[in-house]
Amino acid sequence: MHLDYNEEDQNLSLSKFESMLKTNKVFFFDSEEFEDIILHYLDMGKATLAKKALKLGLEQHPKSTGLKLVQVEILVYDDKLDQAEKLLNELYAIEPTNEEIYIQKASIYSKRDEHEKAVEFLKTALKYTEDLAGVYNLIGMEYLFMDSLELAKENFIKCLEEDIEDQSALYNVVYCYEFLDQNLEAIDYLKTYIDKNPYSEIAWHQMGRLYYGVKDYKNAVEAFDYATLIDDEFIGAFMEKGKALERLKRYEEAIESYQTTIDLDDPTSYALLRIGKCHEKLGRKAEALKYYNKTVHEDPLLDKGWIAITDYYIGQKSFQKALYFVNKALAIDDQNRLYWKRFGAINKAINNYEEAEFGYRKAVEYGDIQLDTWLFWVDMMHQMGEYNNAILTLIQASEYFPEEAEIEYRLAGLHLSLHEDEKGNFHLSNGLRLNVKHLSLLKEMFPMIWELKSVQEFISKNKK
Repeated sequence: MHLDYNEEDQNLSLSKFESMLKTNKVFFFDSEEFEDIILHYLDMGKATLAKKALKLGLEQHPKSTGLKLVQVEILVYDDKLDQAEKLLNELYAIEPTNEEIYIQKASIYSKRDEHEKAVEFLKTALKYTEDLAGVYNLIGMEYLFMDSLELAKENFIKCLEEDIEDQSALYNVVYCYEFLDQNLEAIDYLKTYIDKNPYSEIAWHQMGRLYYGVKDYKNAVEAFDYATLIDDEFIGAFMEKGKALERLKRYEEAIESYQTTIDLDDPTSYALLRIGKCHEKLGRKAEALKYYNKTVHEDPLLDKGWIAITDYYIGQKSFQKALYFVNKALAIDDQNRLYWKRFGAINKAINNYEEAEFGYRKAVEYGDIQLDTWLFWVDMMHQMGEYNNAILTLIQASEYFPEEAEIEYRLAGLHLSLHEDEKGNFHLSNGLRLNVKHLSLLKEMFPMIWELKSVQEFISKNKK
């Protein structure tokens, strides 16, 4: 790569400095060279070399304000805030209009979690700096630390007004809008921004994300299209475009978009999984399975890949294979309620009632409080003859679903099976009051109870 003058100059300075360290010869550098060398090492995380360069620099240029400001930066980096502040006060007495003094003061107060004071110093720095964009960006960050998102957004926007190419500020503006649930306002802002900077692939990509967030998938696709036209290797935009196309049920185009991400870089398990899902939606079962297998080959720890294969085999009613693959997913994430629910359903389908009961129990334990999960769980206990446990579980379920006929009819059948007629009739009465149509549950699940004369008489008397 061709280096411009500054890069070449810096590389020569670095080579010369490192040669000096190796040979113990003393070479002369001007103060700005030392500043560049020190900041280079700080950026590289080589604090020891930065400190060596600072020491030599101050020996050669003891009165250099620039080097002393770099010294402040190192002191702040080392959390020696009091020393840094003392040195800044000395520099302030010499150069009260040097914006870097106020910026470093702000950095100290920010480290002390005194963000309001940091903002005050940064606002003073605005009076003296030529880098307005940089200072507005720092003010925005301080407001972010204070969770003052509106003020943060305002300053990041000011930063972009000074430097329209500042991508970090653009990301931060969008972040603030999103955090404030102002997606539509964010889209309006980006339209204005794009009017001034139409070839910003980042802006188009962010607009696509925002449109996707408000479920305007058509405009999302259009925005991602612009992002990929500007940068035809923008993998993130191709990936997001694929997601939006899926939402529009344009599965062939979605496959093409995901495939582009694979062509541009190594295959990702996510792209392979989504391609598989698209093929499945198009009815290409074998092709879908091929991609699901590629997914787990690419990333054996991607539980969603194993679940996709599980669901494929559930659809094929190949429950033994489905059981094998759901266990693969659970080995990776054994606290996923949806996986446990599948585990329960698969075992239920092959009459493994104990395993099915365990699966539904774990699903509820990990937060699945859907009515059907409770009922499947109870039905497994019923099949196993665990009537008392089934009753306790239904009582627990009724806390979430207090007026649910399906719960009441099950409680009626279980209590009557245990010869607890008073309780059984109470729940049967509740069921009849709530929904007569579900009375068939009693007949299907408790046929012997249904046939009892006393039960039929009670139903006739209480049925409305």
